[in-house]
Amino acid sequence: MENHAEPLIQFKPEHTFFVGIDSDGCVFDSMELKNKECFIPNIIKYWDLQAVSKYARETGEFVNLYSHWRGTNRFPALIRVFDLLEKRPEIRKRGFAVPKAESLRRFIHSGVVLGNPSLEKAVRETRDPVLERALEWSLAVNRSVGEMVKNVPPFPLVVACLEKLSRHADIVVVSGTPGEALRREWAESGLSRFASVIAGQEMGKKEDHIRLTSNGRYAAGRILMIGDAPGDMKAAHANGALFYPIIPGLEEMSWERFHNDVMEIFLNEQYTREYEKKLIDEFNRHLPETPPWENGETVI
Repeated sequence: MENHAEPLIQFKPEHTFFVGIDSDGCVFDSMELKNKECFIPNIIKYWDLQAVSKYARETGEFVNLYSHWRGTNRFPALIRVFDLLEKRPEIRKRGFAVPKAESLRRFIHSGVVLGNPSLEKAVRETRDPVLERALEWSLAVNRSVGEMVKNVPPFPLVVACLEKLSRHADIVVVSGTPGEALRREWAESGLSRFASVIAGQEMGKKEDHIRLTSNGRYAAGRILMIGDAPGDMKAAHANGALFYPIIPGLEEMSWERFHNDVMEIFLNEQYTREYEKKLIDEFNRHLPETPPWENGETVI
């Protein structure tokens, strides 16, 4: 059986610093495009949510773009959308039955790598109709992304940052996006030359990506994860790595700050936990856990 994580296991450092970096919404301004044009329309189509499409869209955007769950693997994120949607008063008033997707929940908690290869295997073994639908949805998302997401450039200053970082640090793409899309997007933008490994969802969780490539190979304080989602931060901290947040909605400012100040601070080994905490506090304020409709706020 193929071990998709082999490139991470066989990784050999060339520098004394390590930088893991997320892709969607972090390097590329693609999160809104992928979610609003690819993920969410296919959720509505494949999970028969046409009758409540307005609320499904709002809920999907909150989960995947504007909340603490931003950047979550697509399968747990889908379940989160269902759970939040089911609680909405508008849905209950209409008597609409939101999918329970119990077998998908069991798949998520089974301990397998959450990607299409594992789901395809589960479908072959069980012929479970919910898992079959989840796979159809996931493959449709990938097709939509392939058709829709083209020529999306990196945020300003990303190239300048990677050019400088690559002279001092090994750079590994740490992402939950399918590998095929990642490789295509990084090649299309000319960024592949900076990355030692491009790791997508087939290679495991982000925590695994960082652990397999960095642990035992770099000194403390020389391992940094750059990301735009709480999951990126958790993956970093699970491995004792530092975290630099790209704040959703303030991406250009975040990269400017990294380019002008933070990169040198990190390379001079002065990126302290105290300094990191201030940045994380700012980051967390932009990603709430409570949906706006639960606070009585108007959703446009």
